[in-house]
Amino acid sequence: MRPPPTLPITDRASQLGGVVRATSLLEQGYSKHRLARAVEEGALVRVRRNWLALPGADPHLVAAARTGVVLSCITAAERAKLWVAERPGTPHVAYPGSGRVHGPTAVVHWQRPVVPRHPDVLEDGTENVLMTVAACQPYEVARAVWDSALNNRLVDAQTLRRLPWTGAARRFAAEATPWADSGLETIFVVRLRWLDLPIRAQIWIAGHRVDVLIGERLVVQIDGAHHVGPQRTSDISHDAELMLMGYHVIRVGYAQVMHRWEEVQEQIMRAVAQGLHRA
Repeated sequence: MRPPPTLPITDRASQLGGVVRATSLLEQGYSKHRLARAVEEGALVRVRRNWLALPGADPHLVAAARTGVVLSCITAAERAKLWVAERPGTPHVAYPGSGRVHGPTAVVHWQRPVVPRHPDVLEDGTENVLMTVAACQPYEVARAVWDSALNNRLVDAQTLRRLPWTGAARRFAAEATPWADSGLETIFVVRLRWLDLPIRAQIWIAGHRVDVLIGERLVVQIDGAHHVGPQRTSDISHDAELMLMGYHVIRVGYAQVMHRWEEVQEQIMRAVAQGLHRA
C-alpha cells in the first residue's frame, strides 16, 4: 500500500498549476478525507465535481475547469507570448474530448487534437494551439502565429512536418518559417508574395539585422512599439549606414501595416518600379 504523501496538498496543487483534478490527487495517495478537509477549511475550492483549485488560482484555468473545456487557439497563443494581431475579446477554447461542456461564453473548437491531451490538461500545448489557430484565423494572422512559435523555439519545423495535420494546418506546416522576428514581418512578406521577388526576413547587413530585404537592395524596416528612445536612435543610425552602402530604406509602422496597407504597398510598388531593389 502506498504511504500517504508528505507534501501538503496545497503545495502539490500549486505544483500542478493551481487547478487540479481530484482524481489525480487521489491517485497520488491523497485521501478523500484530506481533500474534503482542505475544501472545508478553504485551502482548496471545488470548482466542479472533479476539479479543485487554490484560492486565487489563474481565473482562466478555473473557468476552463468549471465549464469543461481547454484553453486553446488565439487565447492560448497570447498566453504563451506568441505574436497575435489583437487580443481576442471572447476566449477561444477546445473541447477536451470527453465530458460535457457547460455553456462557456467562448468560441469552442471541436477538432481532434494532433497531440493527445492528458485529462489533467486545461491549456493546450503548442501543437494543438497551432492546429486550432489554423482552422480559426485568417491565413496571414494564423501564419504569423505559426512563424512566432517557430521563432520562439516552442516547436521546430521538422517536428511540425512529421505530425498528422489535417485541413488548413497542412499548409501552415509546409510554409511556416522561424525567420520573422514579429508577426508584422510575416504579414508583410505574405501580402507581397504576388510580386514574385526574393523577399527575406531578418537578414544581417552592416552588423545589424534588417526586418525585410526585397531583392538585393530594398530594405524595409517595420517599427513596433519598442522603437523609441535609444532603440530609435540606433535605428536611424543604421538606416544612414545602409543608405551609404547603396541600399534604399523604407520604414513603416504597425498602424500602416495593419490598418493602412494600401499606403505601404504603394510605396513598395513604386520603389520596385524604379529598380530600387536591384544592385
